[in-house]
Amino acid sequence: MKNTLLGSAYSSEDFRKRGHELIDSLADHLEQTTQGKSEKVLDWVLPKDEHQYWTEFLKNGDENALFKTIISRSIHVHHPKYIGHQVSPPAPITALTGLIGSLLNNGMAVYEMGKAATAMELIITDLLCKKLGYEPKAGGILTSGGTLANLTALLAARKAMLPNDIWNEGHSQKLGIMVSEQAHYCIDRAAKIMGLGEKGIIKIPTTSNFTMDTTALETSLAQAKKEGIEVFAIVGSAPSTATGMYDDLEAIAEFSKQNKLWFHVDGAHGGAAIFSAKYKNKLHGISEADSVVIDGHKMMMMPTITTALLFKNRAHSHATFSQKADYLLEQSTEEDWYNLAKRTFECTKSMMSLHWYTLLKTYGETIFDDFVTSLYDLGQGFAEIIRNHSSFELAVDPMSNIVCFRYVSTKLDTTSLNSINEKIRLAILEEGECYIVQTKLRGIHYLRTTIMNPYTTPAHLEMLLDKAEALATANLPAAKNS
Repeated sequence: MKNTLLGSAYSSEDFRKRGHELIDSLADHLEQTTQGKSEKVLDWVLPKDEHQYWTEFLKNGDENALFKTIISRSIHVHHPKYIGHQVSPPAPITALTGLIGSLLNNGMAVYEMGKAATAMELIITDLLCKKLGYEPKAGGILTSGGTLANLTALLAARKAMLPNDIWNEGHSQKLGIMVSEQAHYCIDRAAKIMGLGEKGIIKIPTTSNFTMDTTALETSLAQAKKEGIEVFAIVGSAPSTATGMYDDLEAIAEFSKQNKLWFHVDGAHGGAAIFSAKYKNKLHGISEADSVVIDGHKMMMMPTITTALLFKNRAHSHATFSQKADYLLEQSTEEDWYNLAKRTFECTKSMMSLHWYTLLKTYGETIFDDFVTSLYDLGQGFAEIIRNHSSFELAVDPMSNIVCFRYVSTKLDTTSLNSINEKIRLAILEEGECYIVQTKLRGIHYLRTTIMNPYTTPAHLEMLLDKAEALATANLPAAKNS
């Protein structure tokens, strides 16, 4: 190649050298984090300061230190004290499948652009359908995240349940979906993208345990009909993101049958429990769902971002995006499973099936059982620790690895306690030894943990409570003066 800059960019030897160095750095990082040898989960820096750092690095930073600097200044999800957001510490082998996918860059819009990954995707989605209890006519796709998967499912529901062709002809009628008030915000977002508006999102109240109050379904549906809203779908959470609580999927399935509604389950976080012999009972009724979403990057040890969208009847997957793109897609009379752009929101998408297939081939299904079960067990164990601690209370007895709790004191009112718990979370973030998040439930501020790392132990969780109590009683004036 005459252009020496391009030659350097595509140099196999340069790639080999940098690659070996990077793998060594990542392996060292993995050992330091999983074993808890590194002191912090993150070094907190204000956004403006981080922006300034990288602006200066682009001008004057050492190119040879770039990768190590990225690692050191990022949050470390493999650290056992990372118990914040629902992002998996990916199995290291999936970093290698990510490398393969990034370098081969098979776009997967049509079969010839990604034949290996396309065939793997069919194998994976068929396996997931079988685990759900679906019959052979089921099928699915992999797509870029739970938000896009939930939107696609609701588009499929609208296509299947309404007589007019809204996808091609538009609509003027008032349409709606039913969903728990605790459902993930992406359901609201999907409904609004579809033009349903605020009134088209019929929020079902929750019980004291933050699960959908299924006794309110009939009344809510009747009210929607009275307002001229045609409801075509109902969404169950498995579990809700804020609280980790599973809706009663069996009751929702029965209601959807009686009222001829599409039943969709947002199992982005907890759908992976289908692999857990101990906890799959939380998903009773999911086999009756018309569609289900499960994230690989939450409870299945994969890097962001990959999500399975599964249909009880695979024909719905093929009908959702019916349109013509002659330069890409052949028209065929048989089921065209291998040209994925016909069935996904994306045209080009990454070779995400490599992650799923490689984990299964290397470790078998048992790896998912071990992962989900160990983390849900830790959630139960942490709840027991909190119950036995006089300075803290649970928001609700957890059903998963999501545990919400707060510091309490009989000497303080709700407003003061909310302020203290907010300050506890901020102080923990700024200190960086642990990472937790927060949520507000019915006006009460809770500290929210999601135990995502099998290297987390009860001792780590007890240390977190000790730290939170110390911040409340010693470092925060409102607590000190109470």
